[in-house]
Amino acid sequence: MHTERIAEIFRAQRGSILATLIRLLGDIDAAEDALALAFEAALERWQHTGIPEHPRAWLIRAARNRGVDQIRHQAMRARRQDELQASLAQEGDEPASRDEEPVAVEDDRLRLIFTCCHPALAVEAQVALTLRTLGGLSTEEIARAFLVPAATMAQRLVRAKHKIRAANIPYHVPAEEDLPERLESAMSVVYLIFNEGYTATAGPTLLRADLASEAIRLARLLCEVLPRHAELHSLLALLLLQDSRRLARVNPAGDLVLLDEQDRRAWNREQIREGLARLDQALALGAHQAYTSQAAVAAIHARAPRPEDTDWAQIAALYARLRTSHDAPVIALNHAVSVAMSEGPAAGLRMLDEQAQEGTLASYHLFFSARAALLLRLGRRAEAAAAYREALRLVRNPAERRFLERKLRELSGAT
Repeated sequence: MHTERIAEIFRAQRGSILATLIRLLGDIDAAEDALALAFEAALERWQHTGIPEHPRAWLIRAARNRGVDQIRHQAMRARRQDELQASLAQEGDEPASRDEEPVAVEDDRLRLIFTCCHPALAVEAQVALTLRTLGGLSTEEIARAFLVPAATMAQRLVRAKHKIRAANIPYHVPAEEDLPERLESAMSVVYLIFNEGYTATAGPTLLRADLASEAIRLARLLCEVLPRHAELHSLLALLLLQDSRRLARVNPAGDLVLLDEQDRRAWNREQIREGLARLDQALALGAHQAYTSQAAVAAIHARAPRPEDTDWAQIAALYARLRTSHDAPVIALNHAVSVAMSEGPAAGLRMLDEQAQEGTLASYHLFFSARAALLLRLGRRAEAAAAYREALRLVRNPAERRFLERKLRELSGAT
């Protein structure tokens, strides 16, 4: 049976295939529907014929053909038919039975990023739509990233796709003079895709290496488009330095390994070297914004040969400075943790309690996990257990769930 392998191919290729289909069919909903039908066909056919040599090409052609059939069935206007036929002619209307890869075109994923980041869309919709189409995240996964209900995120996605269709937003990389206004949202998109790869919302594993690698690839593309944009290099530095720890973040059983317990020999030194070089390049270009500060934090961890060598005071200072311009709830959480590491758990706990009063992290499991760890360091075991139970109630990823369950078992054994 090839079901698992087919699903793996679809998961890895979905974003790039969908981006190409949106260019060919001119509509996000039509492209998503066509790709779903093509995947169903692949599941049925490849079980008997085997997986073709170029599965991506097969899926593109199968989905394109189904999309064309849908458009024709809906009897769209003659002008739309002409545009569609012209688009297909550029790609080459080859039989679906052929498996060769289609001729390479300008990166469709980069086109899709900037289409979804068009200024006509609200910023939240820009990021959410790109995560849905390019990253392949579910509505629930995106909602978790934004800390909003899934129903709210679903409405945003529907409105964003309708806006693109109604405003006839072009599907292309904008001219150089129009790029800067799109970059902030584009960088947020890349960062959130990476975050989902770094710690998956759901699924059997803690990591989704495909999403993390895709985010790094997209960050490289953006650096190529605007090589003098300092913050882009900071973003790429941050992703590389974070991803360098990937292999050490889980043990052979797939369980979470905390930073201070990781085998630093397993860290990817090539990624660290490039990340540090990218950060130096960003600083030379005058970078000083949010991604630069976060990359600087990651660099401190990367340079520390042992956990006890980490300069937590400098990390706390970086987060304090970052909060003056970018006081997001997660940044505040990281600041509190760094203060706890540099000044003691009581100081960090006071900061967490202040955040608790604001209520912005009430549904974020890492807030309660961090609070539990500080309470445990202060010897307040009963309160720590309660905080771990609250984190366990909110967590979705099974690797993180196992970690919290282990912590609770350890507490039960100690009391």
